[in-house]
Amino acid sequence: MLPIGFAAASKIKPGVVHPAVATPLVIPAGPVNVAWIMSPPATNSGGHQNIFRFIRILENAGHKVTVFLDTSMSQVPKRDAELLVETSGSFTRTAAEVVQLGDRGVGESFDVIFASDWPTAYRSFLDSSRARRFYFVQDFEPWFYAASSHSQLAENTYRMGFFGITAGAWLASKLSSEFGMPTASYDFGSDPGVYCNLNRTDRNGVFFYARPSTPRRGFELGVMALEQFAKLRPGVPIVLAGQDLGRMRLPFKHSVAGHLEIDKLNELYNKMNAGLVLSLSNMSLLPLELLGAGVIPVVNDAPNNRMVSNNPNISFAPADPASLASRLVEIVDDPNGHARSRAASESVAELTWDASGRQFLAAFDRGIHG
Repeated sequence: MLPIGFAAASKIKPGVVHPAVATPLVIPAGPVNVAWIMSPPATNSGGHQNIFRFIRILENAGHKVTVFLDTSMSQVPKRDAELLVETSGSFTRTAAEVVQLGDRGVGESFDVIFASDWPTAYRSFLDSSRARRFYFVQDFEPWFYAASSHSQLAENTYRMGFFGITAGAWLASKLSSEFGMPTASYDFGSDPGVYCNLNRTDRNGVFFYARPSTPRRGFELGVMALEQFAKLRPGVPIVLAGQDLGRMRLPFKHSVAGHLEIDKLNELYNKMNAGLVLSLSNMSLLPLELLGAGVIPVVNDAPNNRMVSNNPNISFAPADPASLASRLVEIVDDPNGHARSRAASESVAELTWDASGRQFLAAFDRGIHG
């Protein structure tokens, strides 16, 4: 049997333009009423952390937001999702009411509907509301899958005509040029109050963002690079975090921090010289957070990363194990490591989410009144 979420996709005819896109609702100046459709959050879900961050930005600008949970692809009870958001220190606190998205949709009282991922884009498309349609795009979701029904259905959502507000310029460029999607983007931010350089003494360690459950984070490629690095510098500790790896055996000595709350990450980062963060789709937020803590990120060199941040303190390297290992060695051997760490931290000191929020609100206003 097909997953429940496929039912929404099967009801859409190719080439049919939603009335809300064909004849956009005229919205007067002033605060608007926003329906934000999202899949239920998971513990330490970076995407959901970012969604709640921008919901708060909308609220601070005077807008009202209601969160509609779409459980068509993830059968998580609404109360469980609410408790996670309320109790986890990873999610920004908002005034948004959380309700279940039923068969009747969001209702007629909203000026704007945001979709958050490809299943929620279908739910938005099928909704009869005349609200303006927005798509909060944080990654290129077809690449989450092998070539498949999932990847094609995800790709099709970029042809719906929704106004896309994207995380970084790479997505905005790709969706606009390849799918004709109207887009605007905001730059990645960091939080200097959380990720800061507290270590003025020696650092000794390499951090690896290890998520084998998320193929786009290049876990196997990172393991191969670290195996080579460990042979070249066997005395340097290697710490893995991002996922509970259980009893997974790896070909080098290491420790596993697993899932860490935000307030524990900076303490770990401040022990490290370098951080290996591989992104095979849209860049992760981690490179900027590592920079804030004085860590030099080693990132695979590709447009999906450079177009998001070309910070000169990010060490871009070809995406092969030998090149990545060599770059890690160069960083841990750097005799000017203290100065390099200080420069890395200073380079993102002004790169706050406030600036990103202003870009987001400008894009939002353009999507409402453009």
